[in-house]
Amino acid sequence: MGFNKIVKKDMERFKAYLNSKDRKTASHSPIEQKLLSGSINRILSSIRGYLRYLIDMDFACPIAPEAIKLTKTIKRHPQVAELNDLIRLIESPTELEKNKLVGIRNRAMLEILFSTGMRISELITLKLNQIDRSGKIFILGKGKKERFVYLTPRAYKYLDFYLKSRKGDLEYLFIPYRGLNFSKDNKHISPNYLQMKIKQYRSILRINVPTSAHSLRHGFATYLAESGANPAAIQVLLGHESLDTTTRYVHASDRYAEKTHQKFHPLR
Repeated sequence: MGFNKIVKKDMERFKAYLNSKDRKTASHSPIEQKLLSGSINRILSSIRGYLRYLIDMDFACPIAPEAIKLTKTIKRHPQVAELNDLIRLIESPTELEKNKLVGIRNRAMLEILFSTGMRISELITLKLNQIDRSGKIFILGKGKKERFVYLTPRAYKYLDFYLKSRKGDLEYLFIPYRGLNFSKDNKHISPNYLQMKIKQYRSILRINVPTSAHSLRHGFATYLAESGANPAAIQVLLGHESLDTTTRYVHASDRYAEKTHQKFHPLR
């Protein structure tokens, strides 16, 4: 049967196949584990995208893209570490790193991540000319969207401390450390290095909530919201096009939920 003869029932069977234990890999080997609902939905979304392309190009389209229904996914509640734990994590490099210069650099990176809520990709490619003297940073973010983020006085202090420890006029702000000094190559810190270091610090500090560079971005949004920040302002700072995306980043802590319940319940 050709693709142009596919009907809705065929897509339902295909979905069942993707979700079955009888599914084979591309090399026709038995599967080791079932596909997650998110993986199935990515496959179905690709087919829907192809069907939309056929319609846009005025080709024959066997079924409407909307006829392909995505599977239900488990909505997990991403966890954000308590504020005190995030502060401990941010401050840890200067205590845990044996090399003083590395500790200063890594702390400056974590301070800036939590101060601004920027993405790790934006942080590692940051250049000094993007930061003005007031601590305002110009970002060309995901999807080539422009926005400004802002350093707190505390983050600016540790950035300045780092810049005084780093010699040379290099393109990128955060550069690798080689031998007895910072690298003079035109390279920036790798995202894998920073993620590995955060994981290491978290393990040593015994922070039981999974924490990554992206978690600091979630924490930035969550604790701004808990302090009463306007959701629309948080949306601008995070560089989100939709407010719905921003709300998925803001996860009120159990402690905050408890305080809200105590304060606003009509029979308190």
